[in-house]
Amino acid sequence: MTSDEILVQEVQALAARLAEARLSVEQRFVGQHEVVEQVLAAILAGGHALLVGQPGMGKTMLVATLATVMGLDSQRIQFTPDLMPADILGSEVLDALADGSRAFRFIEGPVFTQLLMADEINRASPRTQSALLQAMQEREVTISGQHRPLGRPFHVLATQNPIEQEGTYPLPEAQLDRFLLQIDVDYPDRDTERQILLTTTGLDEGAPHAAFAAQDLIAAQRLIRQMPVGEAVVEAILDLVRSCRPGAAEAAPFVTDALVWGPGPRAAQALMLVTRARAVLNGRYAPTLDDVQAMAAPVLRHRMSLSFAARARGETVDAVIARLLDDRIGGRRAA
Repeated sequence: MTSDEILVQEVQALAARLAEARLSVEQRFVGQHEVVEQVLAAILAGGHALLVGQPGMGKTMLVATLATVMGLDSQRIQFTPDLMPADILGSEVLDALADGSRAFRFIEGPVFTQLLMADEINRASPRTQSALLQAMQEREVTISGQHRPLGRPFHVLATQNPIEQEGTYPLPEAQLDRFLLQIDVDYPDRDTERQILLTTTGLDEGAPHAAFAAQDLIAAQRLIRQMPVGEAVVEAILDLVRSCRPGAAEAAPFVTDALVWGPGPRAAQALMLVTRARAVLNGRYAPTLDDVQAMAAPVLRHRMSLSFAARARGETVDAVIARLLDDRIGGRRAA
């Protein structure tokens, strides 16, 4: 059997397990198929995700359900204005030993886990928000000069309330870029909300079951990176990301007026990974232009900033992305 045939078999087996995992999640998080798909894609790609939506949309329940389904140890941090960095990372305490001597002992904070739920992350001060930066990027923290590795795998799924709400602090651009995806959780339509009412207000809400273990997830993440990507998809990703940079030679004509800054190479890397993950989630062995189109907004929306003129005109980042997709991806389809 050739290496390509082995890869196809492994992807096929992973797709079947992911279908089971997705079904288990959607038994509790009802009707939000795209949200579940995007969160699973972020985890399969080895990254972190920021879930943005009004309170009461089920974001916290989604993260708790994912921890069970993916078989991961999890911790939850409720971010508040008085939360300190040590409350996240941990701290050293001075212990008195039996022989009368004293020594420092490190007490791990909740960041030392496999799936960290950072609930309402934008209610904490910028100093505390930034305490997650090294953990999210390097998978380790430095405390008292010592580098302490985190668990494997390690993912942060943060929830955020809209910044217009009272008592919120906008996340700095450097921290936003550490999130692979920003996933918007919108209000459900009427039929979906009816289904939510009937499913979640009875005696039996349907307990999720584990479809993965930590080592299974690590193997799946390695497999995702082995999947082939066609030249057309690679070029589409490059065209899209490079066209979002105001002032660049390849920028779309309207971008320089609409945006202040655009995505860097990390966005292209993220889009490459999550298109592969989405392909597997939909039972395919290689990503297509449809995957690029579906994952573009979650990858790009938090890595772009509207100009003052664009905000005054009532434009949105998602509208700019949709226009770019029509221009770059639509043009490739027509060709």
